Amino acid sequence: MKDTGYDSFTEVIPHRATGYMNGPKGLQNAPYIDMSIPLSAGALYSTTHDLLKWEQALFGGKLLNATELKKMTTPFKQDYACGLMILKGPGEHQMITHGGGIEGFNTALAYYPDNKLTVVALSNLNGGAPDEIANKLGTTAYGGKVVLATERKEIALASAVLAEYVGTYKLAPNFDLVITLEGAQLKAQATGQPKFPLFAESPTTFFLKVVDAQVEFFKEDGKVTHLVLHQNGHDTKAMKQ
Repeated sequence: MKDTGYDSFTEVIPHRATGYMNGPKGLQNAPYIDMSIPLSAGALYSTTHDLLKWEQALFGGKLLNATELKKMTTPFKQDYACGLMILKGPGEHQMITHGGGIEGFNTALAYYPDNKLTVVALSNLNGGAPDEIANKLGTTAYGGKVVLATERKEIALASAVLAEYVGTYKLAPNFDLVITLEGAQLKAQATGQPKFPLFAESPTTFFLKVVDAQVEFFKEDGKVTHLVLHQNGHDTKAMKQ
């Protein structure tokens, strides 16, 4: 690995990227943070090529023996192992992954042991793009279909249909998704987040434009019982309260 190390604002590092974030008037420089503060929790810099070498070495037995690697990748609390998330990725293939984030930068790194596939997405703009890109790349690699947000077609639904979906849906113990109807526009607001419009793609499926996410509603005996949030390759069920 030739382009990896601890970042330093005093050292001249060739081709070092500058971090950005979205501000009220568009892009702006990310605020300064001394790299001695995050250290191992965010001060490393690298490249896609170097991270591929890292994954090949880590899962190829060059850094840990088989027993150590199994311990590192065995979940001990829900899906969390030793510094790694062990999840079901595209096509239900096991995905060993973790993301990163610091002022001006977000990253996603995933390894699929089924066929030794590594996916790396690095961004010098704060936001969820790396996770979205990484999941789409994984889906494509396994032959899945990826539909871009720009490809989705909006349809009009009667207000009476939209009104059926109004309510509070529990995504997690302290995390709800509140669906409201304002005029002829259905909107969604997650706990602690802004309210965003939902656009109908079918009578039961909707999509957001601010992020690549879809919401699908389900009924039993004619009444809406729950929704499923499709985002970043994950499907999260939320019961209507």
